[in-house]
Amino acid sequence: MQNLAENVGEILTPPRFYTARVILSRGERQSKEAMNEGVKRHAKAYEVGFEEMAFELEAGAVKYTGLEVRFGENVRIIGLPANPDTARGFSGNVFLDEFAIHPDSREIWKSLFPVISAGFKLRVTSTPKGKGNKFYEIMTGKNETWSRHTVDIYQAVREGLPRDIEELRAGLDDEEAWEQEYELKWLDEAAAWLTFDLICANEHPEAGDPGLYEGNRVFIGNDIAARNDLWVAWVWELIGDVFWTREIVTLRRKSFAEQDAVMDELFERYRVARLVMDQTGMGEKPVEDAKRRYGSSRVEGVLFTNAAKLDMAIAGKQVFEDRRARIPEGDMVLRADLHKLQKVVGPTGIPRLVAERDGAGHADRTWAAFLGIAGAGAGEPAAGATVEHDPGAYRAAGHGRHASNLIRRPPGLISRGRL
Repeated sequence: MQNLAENVGEILTPPRFYTARVILSRGERQSKEAMNEGVKRHAKAYEVGFEEMAFELEAGAVKYTGLEVRFGENVRIIGLPANPDTARGFSGNVFLDEFAIHPDSREIWKSLFPVISAGFKLRVTSTPKGKGNKFYEIMTGKNETWSRHTVDIYQAVREGLPRDIEELRAGLDDEEAWEQEYELKWLDEAAAWLTFDLICANEHPEAGDPGLYEGNRVFIGNDIAARNDLWVAWVWELIGDVFWTREIVTLRRKSFAEQDAVMDELFERYRVARLVMDQTGMGEKPVEDAKRRYGSSRVEGVLFTNAAKLDMAIAGKQVFEDRRARIPEGDMVLRADLHKLQKVVGPTGIPRLVAERDGAGHADRTWAAFLGIAGAGAGEPAAGATVEHDPGAYRAAGHGRHASNLIRRPPGLISRGRL
């Protein structure tokens, strides 16, 4: 692993001529972190003086915030969210961070070569994220233009990284995530219902914040559990045709009374148009109770037959493929949950959706998300149903503001693990 610190060390070496160094990260938050925790922190450690500034640039219809750090007259380092258009207009050495999770990675790749065409260097680092992205092609290709390096957790610890491997592995309690994040294995994406590329393409830094609720109709998906799995309520606010995540509430081993109390709070906080619940098995009574509390026209129970699960999963996947979902950015547990669902085909040729059960659940968040999306597709509440909500008190406390319907979609050779 060649980390950001090593690249910063070279970046701070005075060049022979004036040039820019460009760091392209997955989004604005990651770009800011690279500049603050990488460039500026190391500059201070080297006691190198610098000036910093922020600037705006447009990529298509979307505006981005870039950061720039200047070292005297000769060196400037620019941090940008990665997008096929953001790097155009710059010339210099380029550092691509976590390239495997950049949406539109192939388009970014094509747009970069004019930037480095005058003999500048291009470095790419990432944790593996399946086989369906440009980073996988580069790392496993035969092109000898690239110098490829891989450092997994075992080598990093041997070389002095202070980590307890067994403690990390036990704490993560997810073999697939361990193999990918720490052992840097290229897991096959062919059977995944939602690939990592698709999941990451729908992430947004403003998703998952209840304070950004706009007062629009809300659809809640509720996966029921009382013992081993998670009880999950996924709150979607529909803005236009875009599903914004406002909250994802998870409970484990809580009583039905405690679950009901949490759902009551969600109904008080949001203008809930429909609640769709898993009615299978122990879900019968919670669904019956919810209909009594909120009205049968606003509550729907779904029996998890193979056909019903496939219908919901197809509708949910379509929303993700259309880039109409907004989910919290950088949540590794959520990414792993959404990626757990696998399509398998039995001897009869009929596809089924399955998920391994581990310490983080049984794709419970995924099914809650799909249930909520299915609720929006079920149509408007029936006549006479109460769908009223006054967010005035909530806004008076300083909550709620406009959130853009446009996803900040930064599109998209060193393999880097999570250390």
